[in-house]
Amino acid sequence: MPTQAPQHAAFPQLRRRRLGVSHLVFFTVAASAPLTVLGGGVTTTFAVTGLPGVPLSFLVLAVALGLFAVGYAAMSRYVTNAGAFYAYLTQGLGRTWAVAGSFVALLSYNAIQIGLYGLFGVSLGNFYSSKLGVDLPWWVWGLGALVVVGALGMARVDLNARVLAVFLTLECIAVVIYDIGAFTHPAGGAVSTAGLQPSQLFEPGIGAVFAFGVAAFTGFESGALYSEECVNPRRTVARATYTAVAFTGLFYALSSWAMTVTVGPENLQKAAAQAGPGLVFNAIAEHSTPLVADLAYELFLTSVFAALLSFHNGVARYFFALGRERVLPTVLGKVDARSGGPVAGSLLQSAIALIVLAVFAVSGADPLLQMFTWLSGLSAVGVILLMTATSAAVLGFFARRQADESLWHRMIAPGLAYLMLAALGTLLVINFDALLGGAETSSPLAWILPGLVFVSAVLGLIWGRVLQTTRPDVYDGIGRSVVTRVAEDENFVLPKLRK
Repeated sequence: MPTQAPQHAAFPQLRRRRLGVSHLVFFTVAASAPLTVLGGGVTTTFAVTGLPGVPLSFLVLAVALGLFAVGYAAMSRYVTNAGAFYAYLTQGLGRTWAVAGSFVALLSYNAIQIGLYGLFGVSLGNFYSSKLGVDLPWWVWGLGALVVVGALGMARVDLNARVLAVFLTLECIAVVIYDIGAFTHPAGGAVSTAGLQPSQLFEPGIGAVFAFGVAAFTGFESGALYSEECVNPRRTVARATYTAVAFTGLFYALSSWAMTVTVGPENLQKAAAQAGPGLVFNAIAEHSTPLVADLAYELFLTSVFAALLSFHNGVARYFFALGRERVLPTVLGKVDARSGGPVAGSLLQSAIALIVLAVFAVSGADPLLQMFTWLSGLSAVGVILLMTATSAAVLGFFARRQADESLWHRMIAPGLAYLMLAALGTLLVINFDALLGGAETSSPLAWILPGLVFVSAVLGLIWGRVLQTTRPDVYDGIGRSVVTRVAEDENFVLPKLRK
């Protein structure tokens, strides 16, 4: 009979069998925030680059991320852990690299989650100011969202999934309304295919397009964070990840193409620079009614909120995984008896967000061009680095064990993903100035902000070595809380971890 891989009772576990494929799809796609990407990311990309080929770039990125998902999903069938990238790097590259990856993950996901408070605060403030004449600083609205997100973060994870399901469904309806209006009202009376032509993408500025695109996709890979809470981790994470990549890639490509059609390729840069998110909502008002446009804008706000909640849950689970194995203080490994969730990690994420929000508010920094844009760009660099390292970890993991996975799943696709993601990461760093909200290329921030990602990786490597020499019991426990499901794999044996 098959036997369960060794478990360690000392390691707390999250509440099991709460989530199915649909729940994980809501978490991952909500993190990508389709309406936020269309109203914020796509319009900014057109304004900065002026390249009509943005729709094609989403399809190219979907292919690269789809290759990553092949190996990522294959490994998820054997390694189930709330630490996701941390757990994969442990099993594929070794403990020290896993600690380095966990530091990068904490920086990256905290950054994008906290940056969204700037976008949400400004957007909600503008709405209430124009509709009700209520003028309050952006940080008041951001603080209110932080309190609600923090409260939901300590609730049952399946409750969070239901909240995200409602928000995601409504925002997708709003995007579909925009797309229908755009394609039925093409500029010049004919539907332009410029957005899908390679000649409109492979021009100077392509690196910036991909930089914005990577930021737009961030979150699709977060399904593995909830693997311990899935009904069937061997299938759920893989299916949810494939679904998220396919859906977001096609949805972003279609909606950005709709924008090129209704505005006209030759008018994109000027129109996007002048109107920003209004390019979407003004079009909805023109093609339907002002009431529908107002409702769409409200859904834009819920889209940002859904992304806030999704990333908050992800960060809380990273803290939990590291606290459980004593890489970080053990208090972070505590599970709430009622909700079964990582309550300490949730509280810590809220506290960090509060501190950063306060710093930006007190300094008088721009919540959009600085807080949101800087932190989102920083996160994109970190996530690409993590995915590149994870592709290498997949190769290492399957190279050291007998597996039923095909050569495509365990070697070819992860190898191609590694090469493509490394190239994309290089383009993103080189073009990071495009994500600084108008900062010049010579700005030191173009190197300082992405440099923080590499600094976090180095600090993680150092901390891993410190644990190895001063707390060998903790170091040896890294990766030991990995949960394996072997009912369908009687020959499964976790490979010996590298030092």
